[in-house]
Parts: sequence; C-alpha cells; structure tokens
Amino acid sequence: DNENVTEKIVPDSVKSEAIVEVTDLSATEVLEGIEGVALNIAKQVLAKKGFTLDVPSRSASNQIYVKEWDRIVLGGKRLNRNFMNVREARKSAIMLRVMQLLHAVLSKRIHITKRDLFYTDVKLFVDQSESDGVLDDVATLVGCTRSNLHVVASDKGLVVGRIQFEEDGDPIDCTRMGISGKAIAPYIDKIENIRSDAEFILLVEKEAAYLRLAEDRFYHKYPCIIITAKGQPDVATRMFLARITNELKIPVLGLVDSDPYGLKILSVYMSGSKSMSYDSASLTTPDIMWLGLRPSDLNKYNLPDQCRLDMTENDIKTGQELMKEDFIMKNPKWMKELEIMVKTKQKAEIQALSSFGFQYITEEYLPRKLREGDWI
Repeated sequence: DNENVTEKIVPDSVKSEAIVEVTDLSATEVLEGIEGVALNIAKQVLAKKGFTLDVPSRSASNQIYVKEWDRIVLGGKRLNRNFMNVREARKSAIMLRVMQLLHAVLSKRIHITKRDLFYTDVKLFVDQSESDGVLDDVATLVGCTRSNLHVVASDKGLVVGRIQFEEDGDPIDCTRMGISGKAIAPYIDKIENIRSDAEFILLVEKEAAYLRLAEDRFYHKYPCIIITAKGQPDVATRMFLARITNELKIPVLGLVDSDPYGLKILSVYMSGSKSMSYDSASLTTPDIMWLGLRPSDLNKYNLPDQCRLDMTENDIKTGQELMKEDFIMKNPKWMKELEIMVKTKQKAEIQALSSFGFQYITEEYLPRKLREGDWI
C-alpha cells in the first residue's frame, strides 16, 4: 500500500476498521506515486502474470460516517482489478491511460479540465463519466487529493464581499470584482495571503439570491463574504469554503430553499459527499448554521399561499430519509424544522420572498434575521 494513504483507526463509536484518507501532495510526490504504480505493473507483466490493481473501494457500503469528525470517510475495503479478467480489462486500460495522461500534465506543471482529459482519447473513454470516475480511483491509489492531480472542473462557484487574497501572485479584492463578484477558480492551491474583515460567511444555494445580495452590495452594510455554487456544490467551492473558514475562523450561515434538497446541499458542504469521502478532510466545513429559508419562516414571515408549493411524494420521502441522517439527528432544532416541513407538506424557494418586493431579502428578511440572531 502507498504510504501516502494515511490509515487511521476510526474512533470507538464506529467498528474499528481502518479508513482511507488522502493527503495534500506536491506534483513531484504525485508523479512518484504514479511511477510507483507503473513500476509495480511492469514487474507483474514481466513475470507473465498480466497485472492486478489494488484500489480502495468507493462503493456506498464502504462509506462510514464518523460522529467525532462529523464527516463521511472511506472505509478500508479494497478491490482487485485484474487485467486478465474480461469484465475488468477495459476499466484497467482506462485507468492506465488516465495515469499516463496525468503523468504528462503533472510533468509540465499545468492544469487541464476534465473535458480536456476526455477528448484526448474519446475512442477508449466513450463517455466522460468513464474518465471522470477513474480520477477518484487514481487519487485514492496514489494517496493524494483530487485537486493534486491537476485536473479541474470548469468554474461554477462565485464569491463577492469582504475578502482579499492573492491568486497565483495576482491581488484580488472581492469588493471590486464587478457586480457578480469573482469566479471561484479550481486552483485553490494557488490562493495565498487571505485577508478579511468580514464577521460571517453567507453561503447561498441559488445564484438568483446571490446576485440580489451582490447587486445590493449587502456586504457593505453587513461585513460578510457571500458565496454560491449555483445549486449542488462543486469541489472547488467546497474546498474554497473549507479553506477560508479554517483560516478566518468566522461562522458560516446557510441560506437555502425550504425543501429537502436545500438541506441536502448543506449536508454536502458539512459532512461531504459519498463519491469523494476519501478527501472529506479538505472538503468539509462542519459547523454551518441554518439561517433560512426555514419551514418555520413560512408562517413567521406570513409567506402568501401562492408562494408556497406542495411537496411531492418524492419530496416527502426525501424529507423522511433526511430525518434518519446523522447530521440532522445530532441537531434537535434542525430535526424540529424538518418535522414542520414533512407535517405541513409545504416547501418554498428563497425567491418566494420576492413576493414582498424584489429587495425584501436584503432590506427586511436578512437584516431581521441577523438582528435577532435567528439561526440554528
């Protein structure tokens, strides 16, 4: 096993099996890791054995929630991928091809997008999900974070407000990046010298609400940093949030839709996603406070009926499943809100507040919430 994969023993609350966690490595260390795997394969081939790759399993059954760390981690189960096995030959070939391409990228010290990677060998990969999926396998095999492989997704997240930093040597001031702020670039490792006089971070689910806050320059009246990933959070936004929260030591307040999916989005930021549990240490921000829009707000702020939506059967099912999730069960106030949602069978989007006026959210709703300290 690669010594870069730190195998810690899970706290007593969970079955004491080893877990797989990766560490932040330099390009040189990742290159050495890939070369180590290649050397091992060469030895097997020369011994006329074909070759087998021993990869940590990322299946759902190998995901463990560790209460003490408040995040999902990858368990110790491993898979053997045998090139001589007809069923596994193609997957093994894709993995080797991806490692070969990564070696070239890392040697040049450049970054490429997932799409670039896919187009280098369309005939072999056929579908982008094939080349994308293998990246996580390579990361766990080498023992590095996904971003250490220098393959990035295109920009999705945005940040605006009271934060300054240097990105690859260039000074960035997020109060002077135009109305919509700055795109969160996937090169988080190139960000240095983070400075801020913000009192909190406002994490917004929807781009529409983010743009309202940005255009109204909400961060001038209430010193804050506003971030959105426009829905389901991408790796760069999760990493950026974790990094600035860790360095600035200020609270994070979540502004999401009052529906089960809003909470699911908060859970990805807080506890991590199952697909990338091996890298949850650098991707999670545990103590996010739920500011709004909460089910109890619908009546508290007298949201008109035409702005409330009936939950579908699927919504209700998702809500009931969330009640069994560890991150909800450990927070009685969140549990109470979910109970209101499932009982009333009503949901509402952040935009529903616009029925009181387009700037209601920045001039009334959020100022009142902040004044009353109304977050849980």
